[in-house]
Amino acid sequence: MSDLKYKRIVLKISGEALAGDQGLGINPDVIKAITKKVKIAYQTGIQIAIVVGGGNMWRGVTGAKVGMERSRADYIGMLATIMNSLALQDGLRAINVPAYVQTSISMRQVAEPYNLDTALNHLNHHQVVIFGGGIGNPYFSTDTTAVLRAAEIHADVILMAKNGVDGIYSADPNKDPKAVKYSHLNYVDLIKKNLQVMDATASSLAMENHIPLIVFDFKAADNITKIIKGASVGTLVD
Repeated sequence: MSDLKYKRIVLKISGEALAGDQGLGINPDVIKAITKKVKIAYQTGIQIAIVVGGGNMWRGVTGAKVGMERSRADYIGMLATIMNSLALQDGLRAINVPAYVQTSISMRQVAEPYNLDTALNHLNHHQVVIFGGGIGNPYFSTDTTAVLRAAEIHADVILMAKNGVDGIYSADPNKDPKAVKYSHLNYVDLIKKNLQVMDATASSLAMENHIPLIVFDFKAADNITKIIKGASVGTLVD
C-alpha cells in the first residue's frame, strides 16, 4: 500500500442510491453493483469504513414537516440507515468481503454496538466496517455521522459517492447547463456558497478536524481506486 495516497477511507453513500430506478426501498441489483465497486477498492489493501443514509426509506425532516415529533421522526430515519447497512453487509459478505455493521443504537441481535476500539480492530484486520444509526441522536444528518466517524477513526479522507454527478457544481448540472464544476474548494467556500453538498454542521466539523472530502461519480467502477492512488477525480474539499 506504499503507493497509495489514502490508506483509510470513509465512504459515504446516500440511501437513495440503494433504491436505484425503483425510487424507494432496497434494490438487490443495486446492492450487488455497489458492493462490487467496494470490493475493487478493498482488494488494493486499503481500510474501508462506510456510512449510508436512509433516504430510500425515510427522511426525518419530511416526517417533521407533516406534523411528526422531530426526534421520533429522526429515530425512524436512523433505523432506516441500519436496514441499509445490513443490506450492504450481506452484499459484501456474499462476495467474500468481510464486513461488520456497528450501530449507534444498541440492537445486539442484529449488529455490534458502536465501539471505537472494536471498529479499529476490524479495520486493522482488513475488515469493512459499516456505521449504522447515525450518531445515535436526533437532529444530526448522516453527513455529520460520516465526518464524526472519520475523525474518530483518523480516516485519511471522506469519499462522498454521487450517482451520475462527477463532483461539485455551482448549480445542479442536471437542471442548469451553465453550471460550472469546481475541481477544488475549501470548506469556507463550501459553506459560504451554500453548495449543499453537506450540511453546515458536517462541513464545519470536517474543517475543524482537517479531514479532506472528495465528491465523485460512483458509477465508474474504478473511481475509488483512482482516488486512493492520487488521481484527480471529482472535487476535492479541504
